[in-house]
Amino acid sequence: MSAVSIVDVSYVALPATAALPPEPIKLTAIESLWLTIPVLQHVLFYEAAGLPPFDSVVQSLRSSLGLTLQSFAPLAGKLVYLEDTGDVAIACSASDGVKFVAAECDADARRLAGDELHDLKTIERLVPELDLTRLPASVLAVQVTRLEGGLAVGFTVHHGVVDGKSFWMLVEAWAAACRGEAPAATPCFDRSAIKLHLDEEMARSVLRKYTPKLPEVPELDLIVEERERFTRRTFTVDAQQLERLKQRIVREGEAHGTPLRRPPSTFVAVVAVAWTCFARCMTAAADDGEVFLMFLADLRERLNPPVDAGYFGTCLTVCVARLPARDLHGDGALAAAASATQEEIRRVAEDPLGRWDFMTLAGSMAQHRDKFMNVSGSPGFRPYDVADFGWGKPRRTEPIRMNHDGQVALVRGKDGHGVQVSVSLLRSAHMDTFKSQLIELLE
Repeated sequence: MSAVSIVDVSYVALPATAALPPEPIKLTAIESLWLTIPVLQHVLFYEAAGLPPFDSVVQSLRSSLGLTLQSFAPLAGKLVYLEDTGDVAIACSASDGVKFVAAECDADARRLAGDELHDLKTIERLVPELDLTRLPASVLAVQVTRLEGGLAVGFTVHHGVVDGKSFWMLVEAWAAACRGEAPAATPCFDRSAIKLHLDEEMARSVLRKYTPKLPEVPELDLIVEERERFTRRTFTVDAQQLERLKQRIVREGEAHGTPLRRPPSTFVAVVAVAWTCFARCMTAAADDGEVFLMFLADLRERLNPPVDAGYFGTCLTVCVARLPARDLHGDGALAAAASATQEEIRRVAEDPLGRWDFMTLAGSMAQHRDKFMNVSGSPGFRPYDVADFGWGKPRRTEPIRMNHDGQVALVRGKDGHGVQVSVSLLRSAHMDTFKSQLIELLE
């Protein structure tokens, strides 16, 4: 682990012209679920070529973040507990600001950005600390760290306010402001469309059930107990491998009499191969049990009426698929995994809110933790395209908090066509098997 030194801690104030919400923004029932799993963290790595001096970078990022908060003012606020009504809400005032940390680290940027096997203890220190276990709690903090031969930009944001789509919307807007350009989208913080389906009393019910000690919101024990022991690696499925994989899935389905409903999407194909690899490193072909897949689905376009395209918040439901372990060891494994994934996507399209309370489901699945793969992110997230602050695309981006044995995180690859797959497993031997199976299945 490399040393990280904090050089400066300041706050980026809201501009005087920022559009403040007229009243606190109450969390929806969906957002309230994330209070006990609050931490969403990402880090972006940039190498030295084309970088301005570090002090200049810090100044540019500070000033452009201030400009960005003109439209994203709630992110400078705090999550608060409204004891009179039992709600949790985002409260924002003209005196609020975003914590901005400048730091230095003696790690080499090329190594951190290039290693397949993560130096997780160092990477975790490239994102700012926020205490999210008691309200009021800040929503967002950022950290810029000078590295040997480059720098890192790290984010800590409350998952009850920001999901993956919202997060990359923020990054895209900030990067555009830093380049002196207008943002690509305007955020919408109006929760009314969600509350047509899940009203404020439903949100209060969630809070009473899962966070009964408000304003204290301790993080779930099952999330924190093993995190430091995980092995993390990142793989890339390039465009050619992806096309071959899709073709193989179709052929397998036809050969085994189980043709897919439709050709596999990029998401379905990558999840199918990851799930197959996971099953083969965690189970034996002779196992009688099942292997489970959980992934999150964006509800914005699935609700009726749909949520505003620029909706900024957490708007997710959960999908769970299961297959016998032996099905993921056989010749038709990829087609079976793809078909099961497609079926869950079809189900959520027909009943978007059927499994919105993922906490209930997670509790019932606790007994299967060693046979449970959890997928976050999406190939639709484009960090390498949107995170150019004026000195080029990032060399690498990584989620920091991967809390489970068998967690997989997806984003669009550097080439704009492939998929980056980050994997977290508890045992290094399982990771070795995962890698060997991935190589074999992508040939």
